[in-house]
This record gives sequence, C-alpha cells and structure tokens, in this order.
Amino acid sequence: MPKSLNILDIMEQLPHRYPFLLIDRVVELSDELDRVVAIKNVTMNEPQFTGHFPQAPVMPGVLIIEAMAQACAIIALARLPKDVDPKKCLFYFAGIDNARFKRIVQPGDQLVIEGKFLKAKLGMGIFEAVARVDGKVAASASMMCAYRPAPQQTAPAAE
Repeated sequence: MPKSLNILDIMEQLPHRYPFLLIDRVVELSDELDRVVAIKNVTMNEPQFTGHFPQAPVMPGVLIIEAMAQACAIIALARLPKDVDPKKCLFYFAGIDNARFKRIVQPGDQLVIEGKFLKAKLGMGIFEAVARVDGKVAASASMMCAYRPAPQQTAPAAE
C-alpha cells in the first residue's frame, strides 16, 4: 500500500461516499502499518452545518469520531490477511471508549488525524486516535472494530 493516498485512492479503499466520506487525504501510513496520519478539511458546504448550528456552525463530535475511525480503517484494511478481499468486507464499530472533546471544530479548520493500531484481539482491531486543529487536540478516543463479510448485493427481480 502506498505511503500516502489522495481522495481517489481513499475511495478505492473505503466504502463511504458523500456526505459520509470524512477523510480527504492520507499523508502518512507507516511501514509497520501501525500508524496513519489523515486530513479532513472542514468546509461550510457540508450538510451538517445547515442545522448544527446555523448561526455558529460546529462539526458534531460524532462526525469527528467517524473521521478518526475512517483514518484507522486505512490501517485495518492494510493489515487484513492476504487471503481476505478488502472489497468483500466491512468494518463495524465494536466499541468507543474514552472519547474526549477538547475544542470545537468549525468550517475552515483542518483536522489532522493520527490513528494508531494497538493490537488485535478476538477478531477485533483496537486503535486509538487523536484529531488536532492547528496542533491542538480537538478530540481523542480509543476504538474497537471488527471486520465482517459485506452483505451480498442482489440484482432486482425481473418483471
């Protein structure tokens, strides 16, 4: 896997799409596949800002956590066993612990997300992530995820 990924590369890796694809670039993926640094550019044209909050737009904490999880998914995908097709599996949250929000995130901010793989246990990956704006911690959390086969797509019945 390359050391950095642009948005097209990320879309090849992750199943998420607008408005739920929440990382824009991977600037670093360690050789050991245990650390990732990703960027999320926060812009006013994102749909959550029409209601959260119109006079003082703030990125919802749950979306910050999701952006951190998507960054960690890049590590998880790179660590899949060679016999597992990443296109045929999905990662699901199994737990979020110690989530903390230290500052608000607003349009114009750039989240720099650092994700770390800690260990695999009972078929789950355990990660921790920190999202920073201008070098200051905006949010942090420990996360567990498990991969499962993706649901099979069925063709619509012919009439």
